[in-house]
Amino acid sequence: MVKKLTALSLAIFMVVVLAACGSNGTKGNAGSSAGNGTKAESTNAASSEKIVIKYWYAFGDKIEEAKLHMVNEFNESQDKIEVVAEHQGDYEDLHAKVQAAFAAGDAPAVTDLEIASTGVFARSGMLEELTTYAERDKDELQLDDFNPGLMGNAYVDDKLYGLPFMRSTPILYKNVTMLKDAGLDPAGPKSWDELEQYSRVLKEKGKVGMTVPVDIWFYEGLVAQSGGRMLSEDGKSAAFNSPEGVAPVEFWKKLSSEGLIKMPVGDEAGATADKDWANQMSAFKFGSTAGVTGSLEIAKGNGFELETAFMPANTSYGVPTGGCQLVMTSKSSEEEKEAAWAFIKWMTSKENTIYQHKHVGYLPTRISAAESEELKAHFAEHPQFKVAVDQLEYARPRPMENAYPEIAKIIKESIQKAIIDPKTSPQDALNQAAEKANKLLSK
Repeated sequence: MVKKLTALSLAIFMVVVLAACGSNGTKGNAGSSAGNGTKAESTNAASSEKIVIKYWYAFGDKIEEAKLHMVNEFNESQDKIEVVAEHQGDYEDLHAKVQAAFAAGDAPAVTDLEIASTGVFARSGMLEELTTYAERDKDELQLDDFNPGLMGNAYVDDKLYGLPFMRSTPILYKNVTMLKDAGLDPAGPKSWDELEQYSRVLKEKGKVGMTVPVDIWFYEGLVAQSGGRMLSEDGKSAAFNSPEGVAPVEFWKKLSSEGLIKMPVGDEAGATADKDWANQMSAFKFGSTAGVTGSLEIAKGNGFELETAFMPANTSYGVPTGGCQLVMTSKSSEEEKEAAWAFIKWMTSKENTIYQHKHVGYLPTRISAAESEELKAHFAEHPQFKVAVDQLEYARPRPMENAYPEIAKIIKESIQKAIIDPKTSPQDALNQAAEKANKLLSK
């Protein structure tokens, strides 16, 4: 999921990203040394003279398990740097806390950063440019080993500011058992038309085809599938109110009004979608590839077969990328920056890419990892993990204009109104959203 942020105000700093991007865990601190807001440096320096840096991260559960495992492995791999890992909630929480800490002169040296917020952070001066580091260590880093489909949000104004870390795309999760029981081909649905057809059959069985929240990440995917764009190519005006941007809302509204899909709203909408799917009330859900491991466990526990697939196509396939990259804040000392860079390289290595993919389901960001014998064997045994990798062929980066987080919020509210209010047409709702978006983009 996307969360919010802006260089000028905390309000524009927040946007709901897809569960894209991860799962919410219990909020609190977790790490290798100190608790949140504690100066661990003096304690450690006195005894070990290590360089101590803070790493702030988002999300809990299996995502947190993977991150803490890698942090601990890094700390044990050498005796010069100690990384203190601190949990900061979801992306929205994390971004706001990093902004506040930066203003107070106490920002973490390294942090997760949701990809759509990279432009805001970089242009506000909060991030250290990584181009020089990458060029200096090019043989070790092997920048061209990162999947090109995931690098679009790593650069801002042609300068490198982040390395892909736990990256994702939305995929389609299918309850194959429900489809077989309804006499439906479990290979589908592969298109919007098939999704509608499947949903009509499932409705006759007392089910719904899909429970789907009004999520900007999913909407971006449907716009891409229709051949459209969220913003103009130069990023200076809205493009989502074009026919290609209106089509997804019209599709959602039609299926929702006929009871073929369920579209909850509010803070618990995503949780409702997950619950309906887990309880076999709906056959499909859109979700991040980061949820593959957890969803397989749910399917096994509830006695049904799970398969994953591309998001159904309209005129073509299309999908946004999501998740986070690792970035370095700009106010650390040179010694701390070198330590931060060493840590970032470690966390994004081939070996750790393989580990976090198998443990959670996030995309293997390195080509060498995806082509490794270990992941080939993993994909053969668990093909549900490979779908997101194959879908990258149709991936596109998320917009990174400074105003986009606030625009995404406006779009979401407009789509909700169009779906809930019978008197509001999708075109009118998006035209109103585009008018507001253009004012923000012109500033």
